[in-house]
Amino acid sequence: MNSYIIYFVVAVGLFSFSAFFALFGVYAERKISAFIQDRLGPTETGKFGSLQTLADILKMIQKELIIPAAADKWLFMLAPAVIFIAVYMGFAALPWAPGLIPSKINLGIYYIFAIISVETLGILMAGWGSNNKYSILGAMRSAAQIISYEIPAGFAIISVVMIAQTLDLQQVAVQQGVLAGEKIKFAGFWDVSSIGGFFSWNIFRAPHLIIAFVIYFIASLAESNRAPFDIPEAESELVAGFHTEFTGIRFALVFLAEYSMMFLVSMIGVILFLGAWNTPLPNIGSVHLATWTTGMAWGILWVSLKTLALVGVQMWIRWTLPRFRVDQLMNLCWKVLTPMAFLCMLISGAWRLWLM
Repeated sequence: MNSYIIYFVVAVGLFSFSAFFALFGVYAERKISAFIQDRLGPTETGKFGSLQTLADILKMIQKELIIPAAADKWLFMLAPAVIFIAVYMGFAALPWAPGLIPSKINLGIYYIFAIISVETLGILMAGWGSNNKYSILGAMRSAAQIISYEIPAGFAIISVVMIAQTLDLQQVAVQQGVLAGEKIKFAGFWDVSSIGGFFSWNIFRAPHLIIAFVIYFIASLAESNRAPFDIPEAESELVAGFHTEFTGIRFALVFLAEYSMMFLVSMIGVILFLGAWNTPLPNIGSVHLATWTTGMAWGILWVSLKTLALVGVQMWIRWTLPRFRVDQLMNLCWKVLTPMAFLCMLISGAWRLWLM
C-alpha cells in the first residue's frame, strides 16, 4: 500500500512541476522576447507582470470546450491528453541528484526515446480529428519533422551511450563526476577522476561529442516544434497548425506539453553531455570544490540551472532566427545532421576500443 502512495505522490509531483514550469516558461519567454525586441513584455498583472500567465490559465479553464461539428469527437478529445501524457511520462526516468530518480529504469534512455515518440501519434490525432485543412497540414508536417529528426538525435545519443556503456541515465550521470567508480579521461588522455568538475563531463571526454551535442540540441528543437523548426504551428500560413480548433483546457494541455517538452529535451541533453547533476567546479589541489558541491541538494540545483540555461538558449533562438522552409528543414536533417551524427557514432566506437 505504501508503494502505491509513493507512486501517486511522485506522479502528482511531476505533474505539478510540469504545470509550474509551463507557467514560468511562458512568462520567461515573454520577458526574453521583449528584451530581445526592445519591449517591456507583461507589466500590468502582478509585479512586473509576474501573474500574467496565472491569469491566462484561469481564463482558459473558464472557456467553453468547443468540438467542431465535423470533427471526429473521440480523436479530438483524446489528442491533447495523449500529447501531454507522452511528454509527462518521460520525466519518470530522469535523475535529479545522487540517489534521486522518480523511477529507476536500467533502460532509461530507451524508455524516454520510446515514450516521447508517442507524442507524434497525439499530434496526428489532433490534426485528423479536427477535420480542418490547416490542422491536418500541421499534423503531417509535424509527423514528418519529428520522425526525421529522431534519427540524428538517436545517433547523437548512441555516441554517448557507446562511451558510457550503459542505458541507465543515473549511471551516465555518476560517470561524469567525482563519484565515478572508473577512470575518467579528459579528451581521452588526461585522467581527471579525482578532479571532477566540468573536466569530467561527457562533452569533454572526447572531442567529437561536442559535435554530437550540437546535433542533439538542433534535433531537440525540431522535436519540440520550436523555432526555427516551428513549421507545424506556422501562424503565417496555418493559423496555429494542428491545434487550431482547440479551446480552453484542451489548448492549455497542448501548450503545457510544448513547454514540458522544452525542459525534458534540455534535461536529457544535460544528463547525457553536460555532467547531469554533477558540479561544474573542479577539485583544485587541497580545495575540493567538486567534493564539497556534490550531494542531493547541490545535484538538484546544478541540473536545474544547466537545464534552464539550455531552455533560455531555445527561447533566444526562437526570437532570433527566421523559420525554415520545409525543403530547408529536410535538407538539414538528411544531408547534414544525419551523416554527421552517424560519423560521430562510428568515432565513438573507435574511441571506446582504442582510447579508453
